[in-house]
Amino acid sequence: MTIFPAIDLKDGKAVRLSKGLMESAKVYSDAPWKLVKTFEEMGATWVHLVDLNGAFSGKPEHLEEIRKIRQNSRVKLELGGGIRTEDTIKQYLDLGIDRVILGSVAVKDPLFVKAMAAKYPIVVGIDAIDGYVAVEGWGEVSRLKATDLAREFADAGVEAIICTDVGRDGMLSGVNVAFTKEMANASGVATIASGGVKDEHDIEALIAAGNIEGVIVGKAYYEGTIDISKYF
Repeated sequence: MTIFPAIDLKDGKAVRLSKGLMESAKVYSDAPWKLVKTFEEMGATWVHLVDLNGAFSGKPEHLEEIRKIRQNSRVKLELGGGIRTEDTIKQYLDLGIDRVILGSVAVKDPLFVKAMAAKYPIVVGIDAIDGYVAVEGWGEVSRLKATDLAREFADAGVEAIICTDVGRDGMLSGVNVAFTKEMANASGVATIASGGVKDEHDIEALIAAGNIEGVIVGKAYYEGTIDISKYF
């Protein structure tokens, strides 16, 4: 089970949201690069980054912060948030990002995502509200079932699928193991759980599920309800 410590970038700071609502942002650091360094020193192999401003604007909004993170750490980085063109993918990879997360565009243009996955290290981010895919920074809910979208990328060559239960995200209410397992079964692709992780019980439940590759941990770390260092 790979633990992905998460850093959400908003206005140059590291924050966490509740249920994806920008107005709920709580700032945890004015220096995101130092947080990444902390995770690296703990023994993390990956750090999960999200450009929240970019998720809403549809273009990179934290290039300088991301450049500084890359220059000051050797940990692997995955990044999502408003990545909708091949130029943006190449820009981030050239910056040293190890793999890029495509979210909303996976709903609107799955053929584009498949084409990108054939050329670059791509992860698909599928965010769901009550089982249906949420897009545009979670501001809209589509009529597409999350499991159907996961199935779409079963043989597309993507490196992983990150599935987020939006209703639990940032709420410390417990990860949705059943949803994550359904997503993993639907795609057969390495699946990473996201949303609601509270403590070690969530990690153990995901491990017990058997076919879940990893888990993203955000607020639980920042609020001190889980010691992630024991998993590295």
